[in-house]
Amino acid sequence: MSVKAHPLSRRARVLVPAVAAALLAATTAACDSDTTSEGTSDSVRTLTPEHSEHEESPSEEQSPDAQQSPRTQQSFAASVSAETERVRQEAVKRLEGVESRGNAVADVSVSGLPVAASEEVRSARVRVTNPTDEPAFYAVKVEFVDAEDKVLDTVVVGVEDAPPDRTVDAQANSRKAAGVKTFPRVAQAERG
Repeated sequence: MSVKAHPLSRRARVLVPAVAAALLAATTAACDSDTTSEGTSDSVRTLTPEHSEHEESPSEEQSPDAQQSPRTQQSFAASVSAETERVRQEAVKRLEGVESRGNAVADVSVSGLPVAASEEVRSARVRVTNPTDEPAFYAVKVEFVDAEDKVLDTVVVGVEDAPPDRTVDAQANSRKAAGVKTFPRVAQAERG
C-alpha cells in the first residue's frame, strides 16, 4: 500500500511565501541597523487585536495572482528598510525644534523586549496611543539607560499616521546597548 502525499492547498501555497517574505523583511530590517548617534528603529506597525481594521473571513479567497507581487523578497525587504529609514529621518527632523519633552509623552510608553545573550541588539517596544480624532505622526526619542541611569544610546522612532483612538506598536533597536542590562525610557515624544 502506498501513501500519497497531500498537495498543499491553494491558500497554503500562497500564504507560505507571504509569511516567509514578512519574516525576511523583519529580520533584514533588524540586522540592517545603523549605529549613528540617532540610533536605529524598526517600525513595525500593528493595531491592537480588539481594533483590527480588517479580518479576512474563511470564505474569502483571492486568486494566487492577486496576492503575489512581481517583486522579489530582497527588493521587498529593501523597500521596507528604506521606508523605515524615511519615517525615522522625518521623526528626527520633527524632534529638532522640540525644547521640552514634547506634547505627546503621555501618549507613549516603552518596555524592554527579552533578548538572548547572543543577540547583537537591545530592543524596546514603543506603544503609541493617539487620543485625538485625526491620524497623527509621532516622533519618539527612546533612551537606553543602564542600572546607574547612564544613557548608553538614544534611538529615534517615527510612527506615521497613527490612527485615532488606537494603539500602534513600533520597535526601537540599539546596537550600542547590546550585551548590557538596559532600561528603555521615553526621552521625548511629539505628535504633529
